[in-house]
Amino acid sequence: MIASGLKLKVVAVNDIAPSLRQLSLASADGSVLPANGAGSHVLFSLPGQGRVHRNAYSLINPPGSRGQYDIIVRRVPASRGGSAAVHERLQLGDVIEAQLPANLFPPQRRARQHLMIAGGIGITPFLSYMQDAGVKASGYALHLCCRESEKNVFAPWLPAGDPQVSVHWDAEGHRLDIPALLAEQPAGTHLYVCGPSELNQAVLSAAQAQGWPASQVHSELFGAAASGGTPFEAVLKKSGQSVRVGEDESLLEAIERLGVAPPCLCRGGACGVCVTPLLEGEAEHRDHYLSASDKAQGRLIMPCVSRARGPRLVLDL
Repeated sequence: MIASGLKLKVVAVNDIAPSLRQLSLASADGSVLPANGAGSHVLFSLPGQGRVHRNAYSLINPPGSRGQYDIIVRRVPASRGGSAAVHERLQLGDVIEAQLPANLFPPQRRARQHLMIAGGIGITPFLSYMQDAGVKASGYALHLCCRESEKNVFAPWLPAGDPQVSVHWDAEGHRLDIPALLAEQPAGTHLYVCGPSELNQAVLSAAQAQGWPASQVHSELFGAAASGGTPFEAVLKKSGQSVRVGEDESLLEAIERLGVAPPCLCRGGACGVCVTPLLEGEAEHRDHYLSASDKAQGRLIMPCVSRARGPRLVLDL
């Protein structure tokens, strides 16, 4: 172990589809790893061209595993470095640094039934859900929405012949009818959705329209929350440094480029760990953590996903 958490060695690499790579990582010194719960993720430090990229990926191995961590990473065409590093640079035997497992998306133990809706690579947290004893005891159903070409890609990690697993794609007779699915759920069901923003919003809107209690609806976003935008300048008041935030990088990535390492965990605008006081400028809030009041007051920003509405931000860093 190191100060930042773990040193992990790549012990298996498997290209399961043209844009999907599965990795297995074990402790570099042969020791057992910290156990992970269903829905956990790990923040990895990945080698880039002249810099290190820090990306979080869901663990797909069974809860409680201590021998290795397994992840599946999609190669994003407009990658800012993380997925490109996994697909183009990581090789068998490489050693990388990682933080300890964290969990912002666990299954709810009070649920009488677990309904999971996944969009593509958003299936990854649910692969561990379905191996969780509590989830299996309560009962579950998984609906995967994906490309037709990838409808069988995740089969090795799914229970063989499980009637509670359904796969949907964009073709007549195969699309998921979200409102109909939600309407037929028994009382006490908890709903989970993980995927790109369009799917998440469709599911959340349908649940709200049908009166699902907010306490029974859970989401995790994969995709474009941190997508780029107009370049701007970020000034770090305490350190006296400034950096130009490019159109294809996040504010957090630009800060890290200076050698400053603010606290972060999910890097997706959900956990709140990276919340930073905003001293000057107007933020374009893209997070799912700050309240409407926080955003209106304009005194806080989450640099992992949010940006500037104008030419300049001054941060209390």
